[in-house]
Amino acid sequence: MVFPNYPNKHTEKSFLHAQDFWKYKKELGIFPEITPPKGVIICYSPSFIDFIVENYSLSKVDNVFGKKFYLLNDYDKKIAICWAMGVGAPITGILMEELNAFGVKNFVSMGVAGSLQKNIQLGSTVICTKAIRDEGTSHHYALTEKYAYPSPWLTEKLIETAKGMELNYHTGTTWTTDAPYRETIAEINHYKDEGVLTVEMEASAIFTIAKVFNIDAGAIFTISDYLSEDSWELHFHLTEEHMHTLFLLAVKTLTSLIL
Repeated sequence: MVFPNYPNKHTEKSFLHAQDFWKYKKELGIFPEITPPKGVIICYSPSFIDFIVENYSLSKVDNVFGKKFYLLNDYDKKIAICWAMGVGAPITGILMEELNAFGVKNFVSMGVAGSLQKNIQLGSTVICTKAIRDEGTSHHYALTEKYAYPSPWLTEKLIETAKGMELNYHTGTTWTTDAPYRETIAEINHYKDEGVLTVEMEASAIFTIAKVFNIDAGAIFTISDYLSEDSWELHFHLTEEHMHTLFLLAVKTLTSLIL
């Protein structure tokens, strides 16, 4: 069986369009009357969004995407942070399509990832340079290939900014999967031997969708857990401070590019 199930799907036009959804919202009078931000930081943790709300000057905007969409006042409201309303490739794909149709062209995804390599220190930053497409969403947008790639110039700017911030960072490949509780020992060992750094649930879809729509996207992670054939070592409770580092990296990068 081929995937997607319908053959040659990539040559067919979509029936549903995010632009139509925005038109529908405008007809209902729930269209956000703002200038679309030039860059959006995608975040998957509602508690971290709440931390940003408590510690930064923000303007909340309703009717954009979900209940947590904020413009950063200190950056002329040209940068926003948005909660993805969950985790995983499908919801992130919907978010990107809708925000692209609204006028957003630059995205930085920030989140946690499991480490496949013991030498990546807890709290260090990972800047993703390619992603293994082991989720389902991206294959509905583009022909199946092993890897998806972020925007080169945005990724280069993330690296340049990380150097300027004197961060402990790594660059490399991530494994994107929809099924965290079906990550097998065989897969973990296979990707570890390939030198893959992390495993998470969104990056390959983000990169594929960005390429299809000719927009720019990058992904940065902090380590939340370690995977090996011996044990699963969890540190999710220690990630909030490290997430703040990711946020600062995303903001400084987007600021240098679009302001």
